[in-house]
Amino acid sequence: MTAGVFEVVGYPDPDRSAKVELLKEMGFGWADLEGESYWIDQVAVLRKDVYQELERASGILWRVFDKTARYLIGKRDLYHLIGIPPVLWEMLDLLPVPPEGLISRYARFDFAVSNDGVIKLLELNADTPTGYVEAAIATPWLCGQAGVESPNGLMPGLVASAWAEDRPDTAACVAYGTHLEDSGTIEALVRHSGLDVQCVDCLDLWVNEGTLRDGEGRAIGRLFALYPKEWMAVDEGGDALAYAIESGNLQLFNPPHSILLQSKGLQAAAWGLFELGLLYDREERDAIERYMLPTYNKPVFEGSFVSKSMFGREGGSVKLYDTQGNLEIEDLEGFDTSALFPVVYQKRAELARIPTAAGELHLLTGMFVINGTPCGLLGRAGGPITGNSSHFIAVGVK
Repeated sequence: MTAGVFEVVGYPDPDRSAKVELLKEMGFGWADLEGESYWIDQVAVLRKDVYQELERASGILWRVFDKTARYLIGKRDLYHLIGIPPVLWEMLDLLPVPPEGLISRYARFDFAVSNDGVIKLLELNADTPTGYVEAAIATPWLCGQAGVESPNGLMPGLVASAWAEDRPDTAACVAYGTHLEDSGTIEALVRHSGLDVQCVDCLDLWVNEGTLRDGEGRAIGRLFALYPKEWMAVDEGGDALAYAIESGNLQLFNPPHSILLQSKGLQAAAWGLFELGLLYDREERDAIERYMLPTYNKPVFEGSFVSKSMFGREGGSVKLYDTQGNLEIEDLEGFDTSALFPVVYQKRAELARIPTAAGELHLLTGMFVINGTPCGLLGRAGGPITGNSSHFIAVGVK
C-alpha cells in the first residue's frame, strides 16, 4: 500500500499476542496498553532519498537550535519571551554551558513529511522525549522481520557514548515501576548505557539542605530524569530542586540549558532572528527557510495555522485553525498547559496520510538526535494532532 513517499508493508500477524509477548521480552512492554492496540503491526517505509534529506536537515537544524539557545543565554527578557519559568533563570546564567551541539544529548525532532516528500519541522523535544524503546529496540526488529532497512541501529551505541560522558548514578521517572512507558524508557537507556545506574521514582525524591536524596536517604549527585524541567515552577519542592542544582550538589541530565531547546518559543526566536538576517550562516538560513515553519508569539497569519503551549506535550494544548482563522480541531485528551505557559502560533503543515490496518492515519515522523547525531526514526500515526491516542508504527527506509 503506497502513499506517496511512504509505502506501508506487511499485514498484521493473526497471532498478535505472541508477537506482543516477544516485544515485551525485548523491553517494549506497552505494545498493547489498557486494552488498546498502541502498536500497529505493519511497517511504514520511507523512500531513501527523502530519508537522506531528512537526516541532513536534522543535522543543520540541530546546529540552528544550538546556536539560537546560546544566543539567548543571559538575556532574561528573552527567557521571559520564550516562556522559561523564573525559577530556572539563575541556574541558566550560573551553570557552565555544555559543549557545542551537546546542550541536549538526548532529543527528538518531530517532522511533518507530506505524501509528496515536503519536510517541515513541527517541534523539538530536547528535554524528556519518549519513544526511545519503540525506535531503538522495536523498530529495528520489526523492520528486520519485514525485510526492510532500519537506520536506527546506531541508537544504543550513541546512548552509551552520551552516558559515558554524563555518568548519571540514578535515573528517575514519575511512577517508576507503574507507568510502563516511562519506566521502560529509562530501563532501556540504563541497559544501553552499560553503567550501574539505580532507577527510582521521582515521587520518592526529596531535598535536604541542598542535597537530593531518594526514599532511602541515599544522596544523588548525578541524575537522569524523565521529568520536565518547567514543572519546577509548578511542583511543590521545585525551588528546593533548583537550589540543589544551582549549588552544584546535583547535576541533572539532560542539563538545565536543554529547557531552552525544549521551549517552542525558541522556534519563534529562531524565525525572528532569521527574518532580521541575524546570527545564521547561509546553509543555516537555507535550512530555516526550507524546513522550518513561520512561528510567532501572536497569530499574524493569513491562512491556516496552529497554536500550542510553549511547553505542551503529547498533543496537549494544540489547536488547528482553518484558512479563515476559525478553530477547526483541538486536542481535548492531552493535558492543556496553555494556562501555565505562553502560547506560540505556527503556520500549519500537512502530515502524510498512510493506509494502515487501523484505517487511514496521519503519520508524524520523529528523528532522534543522540549525542549530537541524528540517528533514529520514530513513527506515530493517528489524527491530525498527534496525541496520547496515537499509535506507534515502525518506520524503515527503502
